[in-house]
Amino acid sequence: MEKNKIDRRNFIKLGSLGATVVITWPLLNSCNGFASENKNTINPDFQADLDFELTAKETDIQLFQGNTTKVWMFEGNVLDGDKTTVQKLGKSYLGPIIRVRKGQKIRVRFKNQLPEESIVHWHGMHVPEEDDGHPKDVIANGETYVYEFEIMNRAGTYWFHPHPHGRTGPQVYNGLAGLFVVTDDEEQRLKLPSGEYDVPVVLQDRQFDNNNQLVYLNRGRMDRMNGFLGNRILINGNPDMKLSLKSGCAYRLRFLNGSNSRFYKLAWEDGTPLVIIGKDGSLLDSPKSKPYVMLGVAERIDVWLDLKNRPQGSQMIMKSLSFSPGMMGMMGGMMGRGRNNLPLGSTYEILKINIDKTGSNDFELPQRLAEFNKLDPATAVNRNNPRTFRFFMRRMQWTINGRTWEMTGVTEEETVKLNTTEVWEIVNRGGRMMGNDDMMGERGWMRNRGEMDRDRGMMGGGMQMPHPFHIHHLQFNILERDVSGVDSRIWNSVKDGFIDEGWQDTVLLMPGMSVKLIMRFEDFKGLFLYHCHNLEHEDMGMMRNFKIE
Repeated sequence: MEKNKIDRRNFIKLGSLGATVVITWPLLNSCNGFASENKNTINPDFQADLDFELTAKETDIQLFQGNTTKVWMFEGNVLDGDKTTVQKLGKSYLGPIIRVRKGQKIRVRFKNQLPEESIVHWHGMHVPEEDDGHPKDVIANGETYVYEFEIMNRAGTYWFHPHPHGRTGPQVYNGLAGLFVVTDDEEQRLKLPSGEYDVPVVLQDRQFDNNNQLVYLNRGRMDRMNGFLGNRILINGNPDMKLSLKSGCAYRLRFLNGSNSRFYKLAWEDGTPLVIIGKDGSLLDSPKSKPYVMLGVAERIDVWLDLKNRPQGSQMIMKSLSFSPGMMGMMGGMMGRGRNNLPLGSTYEILKINIDKTGSNDFELPQRLAEFNKLDPATAVNRNNPRTFRFFMRRMQWTINGRTWEMTGVTEEETVKLNTTEVWEIVNRGGRMMGNDDMMGERGWMRNRGEMDRDRGMMGGGMQMPHPFHIHHLQFNILERDVSGVDSRIWNSVKDGFIDEGWQDTVLLMPGMSVKLIMRFEDFKGLFLYHCHNLEHEDMGMMRNFKIE
């Protein structure tokens, strides 16, 4: 069935501190002129171990006293298979937690009941092109998209969210996200905390108006350029920011930064080190103790928390500590004075853990976790000539190598060969914010070139902001993090917070930073995405295709 082209505009009404803001967005046609068939039929030869419906819909939820809040949410319903594998996350607007095992075959029937097009991306999962949730595969209201794939990933904490071009930010912000947890035999042998001791912690920032309605992009173009920041933190879709845990027990906390643009410098208030056992798509080879961890947008960490010597009635508080975010923080403060009381890079509370019960369990922290099996740079076909992708702004437009989004466009430098290993260098510097003729544009918010150059590492040579790089379809290893171009104020405030071990799909680049990644293209040919996971940057076009052939 060929998708119908849709030429209309979609309006989303969101409150703004007592006033109503109407944001007009172009509702792109399904494939921008490249029609494809909806995958809306069942493959009778695919024997699914788990078959479930995932419905995106509008609803109202009681987050605060008084008016209910209008949200969009995923609802799961198991049709065939173990019903405990799709678990509702409390009374949250967030989607269900889907727990699967490597080697299982799953069928997901995504039903779109939203007033606009959507599609679901399985973030971090190794799946064929037609199951990845590419924007060209969006479906309209009332349509169904069928995913059928085998779980090929290692044990890890993954997630799922919408991926329609130009609308990912508002759809995720309205509530569409959920955890996708994979286990395997290697992880099971470690006997890590499970059941009630395996606890999700989804971090999101949001703003609400006086009627308890979500506020989004209330600063218009500046919020798109900078990335939207809320003024309060929600944990698992809950505004009270609390967890109730037991004294005498060990826990595994699975942290997901599900925010649109905000990233965090996570630390325990009392100075207790964070013990990290997993990052993105894998367990680490051994636990890592850190004073704090930088958690970029879409990144995940698994934290070991030992409460065996914490008395009942005590409390632990997690904070985001102060750091220098570069241009993103500067512009957010300059343009939003008085509107946001939770500036990026400031210190604020994230989570309170009330140890208000007692219990016991026998989980012990293993000193050896998962075999790393890091890719060998000597096997890379371009070891001495990495592909380079520069993230920068050009003439008020976020770009990758000076290019912006094309629905099915792909260049030679974005085309790779199946069954090869490559090194990619991702660079967060370069480019120019605007041409000389544009210096007085945008209502004069940058007055002259001298103002742009006066702060190296934040504004010099272009509008440099932090960018979380994400690639679809695979997990990579970090070979090298080059910080020689990072302003010392930025680097000194974050330098102990990065985890470069394990298998990852998202990496945070501070302004001026570059990273070398090694990755292998295997199993599936097709068109996949790489992009900035600041969702407002992504929606503006800081996203490109790469092709495996």
